[in-house]
Amino acid sequence: MTGRSRAAENGGSGRRPGIIARLWRLLRRLIWAVTWRATAAVALIVGLLVGWQALSMPPASELLDARTRGSVTLLDRYGNVFAWRGEQFGGQITAEMVSPHLKNAIIATEDRRFYRHFGVDPIGIAGAIRINLSEGRGPFEGHGGSTITQQTAKLLCLGRPYDPKRWESEAAYEADCRETTLARKIQEAIYALAMELRYSKDEILTIYLNRAYLGAGTRGFEAAAQRYFGKSAAEVNAAEAAMLAGLLKAPTRFAPTNNLRRAQERANVVIGLMEEAGYLSATEADRARANPAELSAAAEARAGGYFADWVMDQGPSFLTRETTEDVVIRTTFDPFIQAAAEEAVQYVFDNLVREGSKAQAAVVVMSADGAVRAMVGGRRFKGVAGQFNRAIQAKRQTGSAFKPFVYATALELGYRWDSLVRDEPLTIDIPGSGPWSPKNYDGAFRGPVTLAYALAHSLNVPAVRVSEAVGRDLVRQVAEGFGIHSDLASGPALALGASESTLLEMTGAYAGILNGGSSVTPYGLIELKLIGDETPLMGKGGGIGERVISEESARQLVYMMSRVITEGTGRRAALPDREAAGKTGTTQAARDAWFLGFTADYVAGVWMGYDDNTPLTGVTGGGLPAEIWRQTMLRVHEGLPPRPLPMIRPEQESSPAAPAAARGVGEARRQRRPGNIADRVIMELLGVILGNGR
Repeated sequence: MTGRSRAAENGGSGRRPGIIARLWRLLRRLIWAVTWRATAAVALIVGLLVGWQALSMPPASELLDARTRGSVTLLDRYGNVFAWRGEQFGGQITAEMVSPHLKNAIIATEDRRFYRHFGVDPIGIAGAIRINLSEGRGPFEGHGGSTITQQTAKLLCLGRPYDPKRWESEAAYEADCRETTLARKIQEAIYALAMELRYSKDEILTIYLNRAYLGAGTRGFEAAAQRYFGKSAAEVNAAEAAMLAGLLKAPTRFAPTNNLRRAQERANVVIGLMEEAGYLSATEADRARANPAELSAAAEARAGGYFADWVMDQGPSFLTRETTEDVVIRTTFDPFIQAAAEEAVQYVFDNLVREGSKAQAAVVVMSADGAVRAMVGGRRFKGVAGQFNRAIQAKRQTGSAFKPFVYATALELGYRWDSLVRDEPLTIDIPGSGPWSPKNYDGAFRGPVTLAYALAHSLNVPAVRVSEAVGRDLVRQVAEGFGIHSDLASGPALALGASESTLLEMTGAYAGILNGGSSVTPYGLIELKLIGDETPLMGKGGGIGERVISEESARQLVYMMSRVITEGTGRRAALPDREAAGKTGTTQAARDAWFLGFTADYVAGVWMGYDDNTPLTGVTGGGLPAEIWRQTMLRVHEGLPPRPLPMIRPEQESSPAAPAAARGVGEARRQRRPGNIADRVIMELLGVILGNGR
């Protein structure tokens, strides 16, 4: 090969690398020119968007209350909080005011670089994407890597308020606010940058502290601290702060009112994060773990859930269930009596009912004026609002618990407790149904018996005879006067409790007997007002109403009902240190069992049965319901001095049944006045005609 050809070859190969290098440098300059210009353009656009967002943002103080609805705080008869409803907001708290433990717990758990980043944390986002991909999820599914600023932007829904014209519901609006698509993440990042430009770090944290949802209807850490611990967020210790911060991950799941053990375990994780971040020493962390946060007395008890739901229904919806204001309701609720009723039900089911029974029980305790002190709407209440309340929602046949109103009607017409009625076979022809013959529970007949004996031993035939003699319309009128507003049966079975009623209605009706014969409207609401206002918007909505029977008739009826407990079907309800009166009730096939009664201080009603109307096995009103009543009243009256019942006290009582000696007394009594009920009605009417009637 010649030198010329080699030179040409070398020259050619030398020019190719030079051309490629120049082309590469040109390409890099082009890419750089496009990139920095595009970046500058994007930066300019982002900057303009951030600036525009920042300028449009209101002062931080206007963003603290996140609720779309108001709250309801319920106070017991002593003025203490026992329940909450609605979205609780404990008042504004700032990053400077809050407990240092709580501030540190939140930062250690949610965003350790909060005070060092500019609203978006690329390191955190990259780490979250890596974890999500490694766990088989999408890059933005699961861990978000969001800073506290970004979380606050989401809580603010990027500054978009709820518009009912745009959204089907608040739930749909909130679901959209929580969307985690790439486009939404970009919007969040821009809004977060704007927040960092507009507000200080502590202002952002203050918004976060006040808007975060923390379970059990609470918005903000102040409301949560008050709800769970009964103290301000400025006063919580390390263990309590860790539990509150732990709620941010899953507020409902980790709410201590839902599962205290799970909440404490989550708090231990947060304590570890606080120790790792240097906010707690090893000794302080160990102390916090050894002394876990506990619920306040009100939250621990979860008392009055059924009662609270009932009271919420008593007021207008715009001031209770759908209120947009913060409302305080003072009630008749007594936490000690509530605990007594709950303990009584639990005791009987734990010790006297077969394990695994699905039977239900309900209890109502009230004062003689209708002030409801406690309400158990069923077993195993979960502490959430809205559960089926058997005390007010279940209409069940009352059985023999209705009989006092039959005898109240007779007493009001002038009969006495010792008037005689025949306990003998009876057949009534019912139009359209044919002959009907009531039977006593044991199938036996006792001949002439006093009204007191008939009621004490819950005899069916005498009750029907009395009802038919005085007139079913009058019996219905008296029962309705005492507050039983359910549809009352039209046939002769009215006297045997064929009608349906609720436990609350029946207990209120018995309260009317105790208070001397006046009607009672059960009530739980004493006063309703807005927080900060002195003038109530509502007052008491119930109490004693019009007289139904005379005081003398009521005193006789109380005496007759006291014999139910001293010698009749309710002996199991007897109290060791005080007088009591009441009545048992068992419906057909034992589908419902009742015991209602009172002392001089309180009235209590108990219902027991199955929700699906399955018959009870071996249960009558004088059995387990009477025992629940007794156990309730024993606890309710602890420390109360015994007081006598308002009743007559006959100097000498005749033998209750009708063997020869009693019949002789009855015959002698018959010579003094009409002993036959029909005759008594005729004489009463004659007296009215002659102007000598009552």
